[in-house]
Parts: sequence; structure tokens; C-alpha cells
Amino acid sequence: MPLILSGRRLSPGNIVRRPAISMYIIFLHTRGKLQNNDIIMKKYLIIAALLCVSETVVNAQTTDKDSVYNRVKAIEGIEVSAKRTSGNILSDKPLQSIDKENIDIMGFQNVADIAKKFAGTSVKDYGGIGGMKTVSVRNIGAHHTAISYDGVTISNTQAGQVDVGHFMSDNIARLSLALGESSDQMQTARHYASAALLSIETELPHFDSKDWILRSKLRGGSFGLVSPTICFWKKLSEKTVISANATFMRADGTYPFKLKNGKLTTTEKRRNSDIYSWQGEVNMYNTFKDGSKLHSKAYYYYSERGLPGVVILYNSDAKERLWDENFFAQSTYKKSFGNRLKLNAVLKYTHSWNRYEDINVKYQNGKQTDINRQNEYYASSTLMWLPAQGFSVALAQDFFINNLRNNIETQPNPKRYTSLTALSAKYSNNRLTLNGNIVGTYAAEHVDKGRKPADRKRVSPSLSASYRIVADKSLFVRAMVKSTFRIPTFTDLYYMHIGNTGLKPEKATEYNAGMTWAGQIGKAVSMQITVDGYFNNVSDKIVAFPTTYVWKMANFGKVHIKGIDATMAVGCHIAKGFNAELTAAYTLQKATDKTDPQRSSYNKQLPYTPESSGNGTLTLNTPWLSIGYSVNACGERYSMSQATDEYRLEPYWEHSVTASRKFKLRRCTLQLSGSIYNLTDEQYEIIQYYPMQGRNWQLSATITL
Repeated sequence: MPLILSGRRLSPGNIVRRPAISMYIIFLHTRGKLQNNDIIMKKYLIIAALLCVSETVVNAQTTDKDSVYNRVKAIEGIEVSAKRTSGNILSDKPLQSIDKENIDIMGFQNVADIAKKFAGTSVKDYGGIGGMKTVSVRNIGAHHTAISYDGVTISNTQAGQVDVGHFMSDNIARLSLALGESSDQMQTARHYASAALLSIETELPHFDSKDWILRSKLRGGSFGLVSPTICFWKKLSEKTVISANATFMRADGTYPFKLKNGKLTTTEKRRNSDIYSWQGEVNMYNTFKDGSKLHSKAYYYYSERGLPGVVILYNSDAKERLWDENFFAQSTYKKSFGNRLKLNAVLKYTHSWNRYEDINVKYQNGKQTDINRQNEYYASSTLMWLPAQGFSVALAQDFFINNLRNNIETQPNPKRYTSLTALSAKYSNNRLTLNGNIVGTYAAEHVDKGRKPADRKRVSPSLSASYRIVADKSLFVRAMVKSTFRIPTFTDLYYMHIGNTGLKPEKATEYNAGMTWAGQIGKAVSMQITVDGYFNNVSDKIVAFPTTYVWKMANFGKVHIKGIDATMAVGCHIAKGFNAELTAAYTLQKATDKTDPQRSSYNKQLPYTPESSGNGTLTLNTPWLSIGYSVNACGERYSMSQATDEYRLEPYWEHSVTASRKFKLRRCTLQLSGSIYNLTDEQYEIIQYYPMQGRNWQLSATITL
């Protein structure tokens, strides 16, 4: 069974009219009562959420020229490509991003496909459309990478990692990856506590002459893929906008692959890799007369998929299946008090459910069924003060409660109470940027059965700096050091016989130093280059370690990771209506086991870690056609620390090409797109014995009314 693994006085009237402020007061009131008064805490969260909703309803029909959609149109221009100086050049820490225009041109299907284009990332892909996909940055591990969805972290306390393959690209406006936290101080304490942050920003509604927009898309492709999508935007008033989108996807997932058995090579078919999924969300954006904003979101995902398993033994009789269900509702409130004080408040509720089923004679009744349920109650508040020009201080406070229930009789039913406090100070002028953060963590747990781990307390600091070498040039040097840690997951602590409640948190220290440059070559060509060298020290790494009778989770790991990440972006204006853009990313990495000099794995490269990897994209925009070409390259690596032929994974080059064209019809816009993935039909594996798809295609048609 596999481990299944987002300067005014406070009067009573002001508190009612300002739900974010009332929520902040609730935070202070409940801070010392998390463990014993979780029921009260939940009630407070519900009350605060209702206040937020009520404020939205009261103000939904007000009319003011300061509209949401006008603000949105300005926000959309923030993302910069090679045509202008990007945030990665100006940032004091490595930052990479891809906007919607490039996502559409390249034909990226989901977040995992996009994340592969970031330098230093490793996407573990178990193959097929429905295969699990997780993101690790600079080999620290997927557990250390926070996934943010419209500014709020997606969590999975059971497994500690998020399957980013769930999130389709259709409504994504921008995907960005920051080492550590982003440069924006108005973020949650969870973001400050992360070793890396992958941020998903969905498309904000924007209008021209009409007050509504309807967009529908139909995608089809190889291996029985059919996926319709619908999106609707509506302006209720000058201050209130709603949006809704939904996606259905089904695929057989039965694709051919080559299986090597000694000198014999046969062509087999991947079986039991089908998927059916539904995904949808509803958003409300509201801007109030005082300029404050409220964004509320409800999201739902459901899937049923087969688990084909490994192919080492001609595994064509796999009957494992997995059902996933995820729902969350979140509200984000932003308010500025003059020019010196800003508030950002968040409420979120998450419910996750999964069911694993396997039919096999090895089980007592011929079938094994596991059902898991998770709930999270989350609240966050960030307050930023700007006492002087160029200087700002931010305080972020998060509280969240997590619990897990399943159908295992011996399950301890754990419940975790966590408090995160982050203090940030930033100074910036024309040439120098300094940023210092400190994060305090407190976590306590309760179990119905068995032992519980000790309470966890830790303080994690970080410091970063950027300096412009030449006053009027975009040439910077930057440096960063950051300390982070991750608390063991519920699986690490309690799963069947392998769980270990005595585990210590896994700790990591990141060091980064680099140089960035942006400039113009003539009048038609712009270029941006970044080079960063890094060293990561991971200690108390949590691994499954064999004991006398069973495997057991243990703190038995120390890892040193050093490498270089380099990125380049070149934009060229060829002629009127003709533009080209070239991007490239390269990673050179040495990640070695430093746990025990007596073990054979000592000083060896970590499993699934190539020394060299990279990618590139080339886009060409013309008045008639947009063309995108993409390549991912990965050097050889091994599935085990023993570097033998048995565990060797071949290097590979994976090429893709996409072409699209827009047609302006009388009352609508039609966009046709076609993509060929793995153009050369490369036979490769990212995870050993999980073959990836060979050459495949997709066609899509999008109509916008």
C-alpha cells in the first residue's frame, strides 16, 4: 500500500464594519488557548468568516468609479518578460516567473509542466496524465516547498507535499518561484517560514465594453484525453466582480512504452492509468469606498484514477485505485490606513478526503481499503508599518489547527495546533536593499491513542541583501542566508508500523550569492542574465530506515547540496508585428550524503539527482501565428545511492512544439491551438520503473464572447 500521500480608533462599530480588524483581535485573544480551546477557536473563525461575507453582501451593490476591474487591468501589467527589467533582476533573492501569455504560447497543461522551466527545480513525475507530481527546489525536498494559491498556502499535513498536477493552466495568470519567501512583506507567516515558495496566481477578471465575459475551451488529445473548460466573468457593479470556472478531464492513459529485460526489449502498454477529474472555483472581488479589498474564493476538486504501479515485473494486472476530494474556502482582506500602515488578513477552511483501494489475493478479504480525512482551520494577519521612506517593518501571525481521521482501528486521530510568528524589516534605496526576517514556531499535538510527540519550539532567522554596482545600470549582486525546518508529517509520525513519534524536525540552512544583469543591445534586443551559486545544509533528514522486522521513520540523514543556477532571457523585435523571445535555464548541482562515513552511500550523489539539467524555450509571434518550442534536458542519475547499472537512469532530451492562432469574428474571438509533446518520441523515466509518455498530441479550441 503506498503512503498517500494549498490611525483609527477601534470602536464596536468599526470592528463590525472591519472584519479583518476583528479577526486580528480574535488572534490575540486565542493565542494562548489553542490546545485546550480548539472548539472556541473554530467558532471564532466561523464568526469572522461570516463578518467578511456580510461586508461583501452589504457593499455588493454600491457604485463607485474606483472599480475592481480597473484595478485588475493595472495589476496584469506587473509581470515582465525580457522586454523590461524583471523582478528576478531586482530581487535580493532568486525569483523566477512565467506569465499567462507564455503559458498559452508554450501549451503548458498544468502547474507541473510550468514549474519544470524554473532553474533549480526538480519535478518528480510518476508518469501519465494522472500521475502524482511534486516540486522540490535545490534538492531540499518537496516537504520544504510551500505552494501558494492566490496568496494562501495549500497544505497537506498528512503527506507534507502537494500534488501540483491537480492545478490546470487554463486560469493561471502567473506562476512564480522564489527561493525562501517572496520580496513582498505583505505575506503570511507560512510564506516567511518556507524554504521555497511556488506561487500560483489565477487570472483576474478584466473587461472592455461589456460587463460580462464568457470563455469556453475544448481540449482533446492522445490516449483518450477530453477536457472541456468554461469560464465566466461578471461585473455586478463598479465595485464588485464575480468569476467562476470549471474543468472536466478524462483520459484512458493507455500509452505504449519500451520495456528492457536484459538483452530483450519489448513494446508494452501502460495499464490502469486512467483518470476522471472535476475542478471548479468561484471568486468574488470587492473594492470598498475606502480602498480596501476583499477577495473570497471557494474551490473544489475531485478525481478517480488508476495507479498503474511499477513495470519491472510486467505489471499488467494492477488494480489499485485512488479517489481524491479537496475543498477549501478562503477570504483575503487588504486595507491601507493612510500611507504608513497596511493590513492583510486571511481566513481559510480546508477539507481533504482520499480513498485507496487494492484488490489482491494477498489481503485477508481479497481487498484493502484505506480512507483518510483531513481538516484545517487557518487564520492569518499581517500588519506592515512604513515609518520612513525606504524602511518598512511587518509582523505576520498565523494560527492553524489540523486533524486526521481514517478507518484504521489503531489510528491515534492526531490533532495539531500551530502558531507561526514572523517579524520582517526591510530597507531599500536606489542602490541597496536589506531584508531581515525571524520566524518563531510553536506546535503542539493531541492524540486519542498512543504516544504523542513533544511540543516543538524553534526560531528561524534569515537575511538577504542586494546592491546595484553601477548607479544607473541594472547590474546587481545579491546574497542570502536562511534557516528553515519542517515538522514531521502525520505519516512520518503515525503511519502503521513505520511511524515514529520521537522524530525531530528536519532542518535546513540555505546560502545563496549571485549576480544579475539586464540591458539593451541596440534598439531591438533586450537581455537579462542571472547567475547564483548556492550551498544547502540539511540535517536530521527524515528517512525510512530498515530495522530488525520493519522499516521505521528516523532522523538519519545529513546532506550537503552545492550548485549553480543560471538563467537567460533575450527579447527581439524583428519587425512590425514580429517578435521573438528566447529563455534558457541551467543547473549544475552536487548533492551528497554526509550521514555516516561507514556507509557505502557516504559522499555519493543523492538518488534522482543529475549533476546537469536545463531547459529552454523559443517563442515567435507574428500577425498570423504564434509558435512556441520547448526542450527539457536531464543528465544521468541513479535511483539509489549505489551508482550501478541496475539503478542507472538514462539522460534524456524532451522536445515540444506548439502553434496557435487567434481569429476575430463578429462578436467573439476564436483561438485554435495544436501541440506535439515529446516530439522525438524519447523513451525515458523520471522515477525508475514509471515510464513517461512517448510522442503525443493535443488540439484545443477556445471561444471568448
